[in-house]
Amino acid sequence: MLAAGVVAFLLGYFLRRTLAEGKIRSAEQEAKRMVDDANREADTKRKEALLEAKDEAIRIKREAEREIREQRADIQKLERRISQREESLELKIQQAEKRERLLQEHEQESTKRADEITTLIAQQRHTLEQVAGLPTDEARRQLFEKVEAEARDDILARVRRLEHQTREDAERRAREILAFAIQRTAADHTSEVTVTVVPLPSEEMKGRIIGREGRNIRTIEAVTGVDLIIDDTADAVALSSFDPVRREIAKMALEKLMSDGRIHPARIEDMVEKAQRELDERVREEGEKAAYEAGVHGLHPEEVKLLGRLRFRTSYGQNVLQHSVEVAMLAGALAAQIGADAPLARRCGLLHDIGKALTHEVQGPHTEIGLDLARRYHEPPAVLNTILYHHGEEEAKFVEAVLAAAADAISGARPGARKESVEMYIKRLQQLEEIATSFPGVEKAYAIQAGREIRVIVRPGDTDDLSAHRLAADIARKVESEMEFPGQIKVTVLRETRIVEYAR
Repeated sequence: MLAAGVVAFLLGYFLRRTLAEGKIRSAEQEAKRMVDDANREADTKRKEALLEAKDEAIRIKREAEREIREQRADIQKLERRISQREESLELKIQQAEKRERLLQEHEQESTKRADEITTLIAQQRHTLEQVAGLPTDEARRQLFEKVEAEARDDILARVRRLEHQTREDAERRAREILAFAIQRTAADHTSEVTVTVVPLPSEEMKGRIIGREGRNIRTIEAVTGVDLIIDDTADAVALSSFDPVRREIAKMALEKLMSDGRIHPARIEDMVEKAQRELDERVREEGEKAAYEAGVHGLHPEEVKLLGRLRFRTSYGQNVLQHSVEVAMLAGALAAQIGADAPLARRCGLLHDIGKALTHEVQGPHTEIGLDLARRYHEPPAVLNTILYHHGEEEAKFVEAVLAAAADAISGARPGARKESVEMYIKRLQQLEEIATSFPGVEKAYAIQAGREIRVIVRPGDTDDLSAHRLAADIARKVESEMEFPGQIKVTVLRETRIVEYAR
């Protein structure tokens, strides 16, 4: 049994060993096969990579050759261009050398001719001195005098022609600009007076306004500073005062008293105070309305009130606030036409007469008062310059000041804008003629066109054409310095020469 077991064990051992060796050999064969396959695949991939590398190298080589060919073509073009330029430059150099030779020949010829001319001039001068019996310096002096006289006459004629042409062009352009500005800002004018008429509801109201022993009318006059004129005019009472603000307060108070029906001194004082407060508010509203209409912004509140006070101020019968608004609009339109600062021009025009709001309360001309007000409220320098310049108290420093002054003259010179008494009108015409006849050489002078033109007739023997120009300018300057007038005055000097002959 033991031997059989040993035999079985040995047989099983050898059998298992044989099977294991067979598996090992089979595994070794499979591994060898796999290694062979891997080697073959690696060889294949290596060959493919080599082929791809060769293709890429061939492609890069071709691109490099193409770029080289293109560069060679560009270089050849550049070489041909440089060669052409060199040929052109050589040609130009040859031409320049040829011109230089020609110039040298011309210069030599010119020098030769100049020497010949100098010799001829010397010979002619010697001959002329012998013929004329005058030395060279004296002949030269006489010749220069003659040429100078002829040149002076020629220059004077040309200057006159240019002045005439320039004046016509400037007047035409100015008329176009002014007409456009006036057309855009045209406004109606209403002359105002120093008397306000208040209608009465009945004749019995006159007695109530006068009061017992005249106490009511005396109180009204004392409180308002206005004279009440009660005459035979039916159903009306007149308020007279040089101050339109006082007249307006008296009118408002009187209307309130008549509406209330209670008229006595205490009531009169209350109504006058109430009218004063209402007028202050109305003044502010008038100032704001004027500033808005003129297109001027950023005014100080006190300036707005002062503008409103101009509503009750007149100059030659023309309402000053309406005049100021019109000047502002005209100045703005003119500035827009010539390319100046239109908002600044409107501001200058609106504030140029601001001092007239206080002329009844502050001593001094309205220009000084207006200048102080403008400085107090920090107005721009152009506004300060306008206030003084529009009355000739300072030279113009800003174009907007000139435009505002021109607009002021236009507004004041409009037909119907202002009115003058007959005495003042006649006095101005007489003064205008006296100024013109005060100059030597003036024979007669006539003021025409309602004083807008002065025609001066001069004696032709005492005045030539050149001095006639100077005379017109001198008369214009003297009129500007000695007279005050709206708009402009045209000075026309007439010089007439009459030659009479008789045939016998």
